[in-house]
Amino acid sequence: MSYLILGLIIFLGVHSVRIVAEGWRTQTRSRIGALPWKGLYSVASLVGFGLLVWGFSLARQQPTQLWSPPTAMRHLAALLTLGSFVLLAAAYVPGNHIKAVLHHPMVLAAKVWALAHLLANGNLAHVVLFGSFLLWAVLDFTAARRRDRAAGATYPRGSAGATVITVIAGLLGWLVVALWLHGWLIGVRPLG
Repeated sequence: MSYLILGLIIFLGVHSVRIVAEGWRTQTRSRIGALPWKGLYSVASLVGFGLLVWGFSLARQQPTQLWSPPTAMRHLAALLTLGSFVLLAAAYVPGNHIKAVLHHPMVLAAKVWALAHLLANGNLAHVVLFGSFLLWAVLDFTAARRRDRAAGATYPRGSAGATVITVIAGLLGWLVVALWLHGWLIGVRPLG
């Protein structure tokens, strides 16, 4: 569990700099340059992610069950993760209504993904991993909206065509992960 926690601290810590130290981030980035900043950010993120994945796999080998979620929670989690994939696609498909309305769909995707996994899993490693991501996503979304208000940020209206493409891309991504990748990478097939 210690590698999982260390990985979460590094990975989410790096991704929390804008939440807790926006001024320091801006000053450091301008002092060392954008490329070195992105390089350090990427290396720290990869180290944290590697520790997180390794620690989670070790913790899953000796699970500590806190509760047993009802079967219905797996079905709800599948539905929520579908929404999460649509939100994730909305972060990348230009000109869609979803991003125009929600402003930060990637962070919302992480929030919904984490909540879905918390509902469907009752062991300690899952609670630590997905609870940490859920807490981070709530804090990050709040900070991002606060930055938007302070900057007077506006988001262009989206088009129906781009929104349809977003929903289809999210659905296709969800199907690939739910039917194949999740089982191959994690060892659990969410759709049976």
